[in-house]
Amino acid sequence: MLSYIFLVNSPLTYNFTGKFKAPSPEWKHETFPLNYYELIVMTDGVLYIADDNGRYKVNRGEHLLLAPTPNNTRYGYYQSDCSFYWLHFSASHDIMKHDSKNILENEKALNTLSIPMQAVLPAPEKVVILMKQLQDSIRSNYDKTFLNYMTTSILCEIHNQFSEKDNQTSCTKRQIYNDIIDYVKATLTKNVKVSDIANHFGYNEKYLSHLFSTIENMPLKQYILREKMELAKYMLTDTNDTISQIASKLCFTDSHNFMKAFKKVVGLTPSEYRNAFSRRLLYDK
Repeated sequence: MLSYIFLVNSPLTYNFTGKFKAPSPEWKHETFPLNYYELIVMTDGVLYIADDNGRYKVNRGEHLLLAPTPNNTRYGYYQSDCSFYWLHFSASHDIMKHDSKNILENEKALNTLSIPMQAVLPAPEKVVILMKQLQDSIRSNYDKTFLNYMTTSILCEIHNQFSEKDNQTSCTKRQIYNDIIDYVKATLTKNVKVSDIANHFGYNEKYLSHLFSTIENMPLKQYILREKMELAKYMLTDTNDTISQIASKLCFTDSHNFMKAFKKVVGLTPSEYRNAFSRRLLYDK
C-alpha cells in the first residue's frame, strides 16, 4: 500500500475545504490544477477521478489522497453520482513509500504521520465529524493557526486508524479483535450485547471482554456505546432524521434514554451537537 509521510513538528497548512454533492448522475469532475494535497472522504456513491499518476475509483467509506506534483491536474474520467468531503492542504515535506512495520516504528520517533494514498477508512464517520468541525471553525472566523492544527488533527485521525495499537499482541488475538470491531460496526443499528457477540464467535463472555479491553483499553460494552454515539453524531449532522428517529434506528428504548446516553458520552445534548456542527461549507468543484 502506497502511503505519504508527513512531518508534523509543525502543523500542516490549511488551504480550502468543503462538501460536494454531484448535481446530477451525469456529473464528471472538471479538470483542475493540483496545486495542493487533496484529501477526499467519500460519503455516498462512487467517484471516478484521475490525475497524471493514474485513475482512481473511490467508494463510499474510502479516502483518497492526491499529491501536488509539477504540472499535475485532476479530472473525472467517468460519470460520478456521488458526494464527498474534501480538504486542500500544504506540507513542507513528504515522501512516498511502501508500508512496512519497521518504517512505521521509525515514524513514531520522528514525529511523522503515515497516510495511505487510498484505503477503506476503519471509522470514516470520525474523519467526517472532524472535517465538519473544521468547516464550522471557518464560519466562526477562527484564525489560520487554529485551522492549520484542525487540518493536522484530521490527518492524525486517519494515521491513528491505520496504526497498529499493540505490536506484542498475537496474530490470533488481533484477528479476534478485528472481527469484533467489524461485527460491532455492522450491527450498530441492532440491540447487540456483549453476550450476543460472545455467542456469535463461540467464546466465553469474560474471555472475549478481557481480550478486547486489553487491546482497545476500553470495555467492550463501552466501545459499543461509543461507536453508537459516533454514528449518532453522523446522523445528527448529515441527515434530517429527528432525534426520536435516530434513537429508534440505534435501538434505544426511547429518545430520553438516547439523549441521556449521548450527553454522557459526548458532553452535549443531541440538539446542542446538531446546532453546533451541522453547518457545512458547500463549494462547487
